[in-house]
Amino acid sequence: MKYGINLLLWTDRMHDGLMPVLEQVKAMGYEGVEMPMFELNEPLYADWGKRLDGLALERTAVTIRGAGDNPISPSAGVRAAAVDAMKKTIDCCQAAGVSLLAGPTHSAIGEFSGAGPTEDEFKWGVETMQQVAEYAATAGVTIVTEYLNRFENYFLTSVDQTVAFVAAVDHPNVRMMYDTFHANIEEKDLTAAITAAMPWTKIVHISENDRSTPGQGHVAWDETFDAIKANDWNGWMVVEAFGLALPAIAAATKIWRKMYSTEEQLARDALAFMKEHVAKRWS
Repeated sequence: MKYGINLLLWTDRMHDGLMPVLEQVKAMGYEGVEMPMFELNEPLYADWGKRLDGLALERTAVTIRGAGDNPISPSAGVRAAAVDAMKKTIDCCQAAGVSLLAGPTHSAIGEFSGAGPTEDEFKWGVETMQQVAEYAATAGVTIVTEYLNRFENYFLTSVDQTVAFVAAVDHPNVRMMYDTFHANIEEKDLTAAITAAMPWTKIVHISENDRSTPGQGHVAWDETFDAIKANDWNGWMVVEAFGLALPAIAAATKIWRKMYSTEEQLARDALAFMKEHVAKRWS
């Protein structure tokens, strides 16, 4: 197993002030970090790739799509913008030495039609992702698409929908993520959901029901880890937690109160929590 932490706990962009955080994360025992990739600046990410190499920290990345580059838009121009944005994001991944690009890249986050996904939207989403998939392959990047809960999107909100989407794209460089926060809201049977997801899953986000310290809420952690182990999965477990440090992230994730003492405490406790559960089952 590899252990990472999403840097959105501290920042939504890469900047010099992160160096002490990264050194601290490395000293704790994390093997990698998940970089925010919202600013499509290839030289910036090339520089950060070198810095992370110097710290011996591996990396994944996370990005999103918005209304202007929505992969399932009825507008062909907007869908073309989605392809362009994804290709630029993949270029940044290649520059930074990122091989796994996570996030809800299937549709625009926070955009709602007032209804569920249509057959046309599914077709447009698949076609858009197929246009990006081969480009990702040439860059050595796998797109790890993430379903979200019903309050953050309407297109993919379950394991079953996401597996169907990835299978329809039908490309080895498009896979999926399992996120314990979204699953806690949307899945009726976690064991069944995990069993269906694991053959397609490249990253597991370890995220508590309140987006705070994993292990201190009510996610069914024993069932979750048991099911992951039963499916013989081994890959990146990445902590995803949010706080109040960034107003834009707090607003997007609806975090209105502080639920941990410090970011350092959360990161340290989360790593110990993951390692304890894995040691019980994979030793």
